[in-house]
Amino acid sequence: MNILLTGANGFLGSRLAKALQSKQDMSLVAAVRRRVEVPASHIVEVQGLYDDTDWSTALTNQHVVVHAAARAHVTKDEAADPLAEYRRVNVDGTLNLARQAAAAGVKRFIFLSSIGVNGNSNANPFTEEDTPNPAEPYAQSKWEAEKGLWEVQLETGMELVIIRPPLVYGPNAPGNFGSLMRWVEKGVPLPLGAIHNKRSLVAVDNLVDLIMTCIDHPAASNQVFLAGDGQCLSTTELLRGVSRAMNKPSRLVPVPSSLLEQAAALLGKKALAQRLLGSLQVDISKAHDLLGWEPPISVDEGLRRCVIKD
Repeated sequence: MNILLTGANGFLGSRLAKALQSKQDMSLVAAVRRRVEVPASHIVEVQGLYDDTDWSTALTNQHVVVHAAARAHVTKDEAADPLAEYRRVNVDGTLNLARQAAAAGVKRFIFLSSIGVNGNSNANPFTEEDTPNPAEPYAQSKWEAEKGLWEVQLETGMELVIIRPPLVYGPNAPGNFGSLMRWVEKGVPLPLGAIHNKRSLVAVDNLVDLIMTCIDHPAASNQVFLAGDGQCLSTTELLRGVSRAMNKPSRLVPVPSSLLEQAAALLGKKALAQRLLGSLQVDISKAHDLLGWEPPISVDEGLRRCVIKD
């Protein structure tokens, strides 16, 4: 089976490329913006993910496309209209790739979306059947891409699989999780010792395993799946787990979440407070019931792998 992977040098893509390349029955073409060492049968340099990108070389003789590349952040100069910047890549660039993939005879297109399409908080676990409610520009762009991909699927018959992961963690994880890891490692006291929220995460190795399952599972065709570890943690429990994995003391100060929310509002950090203090739960039973998929590693193992060198 021939597979094209975009974003092959990213946090998720590099782990997925390694897993795909280890399979004797799979031949991987890795699409990257700049030449880097990626485990793949062939590497194709693509200048960018835009509405006029020519994917013809990369798509030749491919059976499956796994689209993991995305625009995840905007710069301060672009912040005046962040949604427009996200749309250029995450919507227009994605749909251009999908249309060319269908025209090239690709059988299945796997799109890495975001749980943000469902929303950024909940009291009950999100499911695939929930009405989308993206609250931020990045998530809005992912939702618009999903809608456009379903139109391509209907027009061309190319199979579509959409995966919406929550926060992805693992070795050298970027973003908020990486920051938390560094704070714990440095022994920084954190005022997060009394947080009783419930958040779903997904270890990068669990997400890779779900993607690998979706590549050729017949029941995955034209489906949306939520990803997760199958276990919810509070922010306090997560930080304690990170401390155990690092074999370091947990320096957590029990400050009430209401006070933290007030402080975050004064500092203009409401979005960060939501991620640290709010709840976001994911129901992964559809992947279990339809694909027979179970997360292969536990949260404790996922955190252990964050601090153990490959």
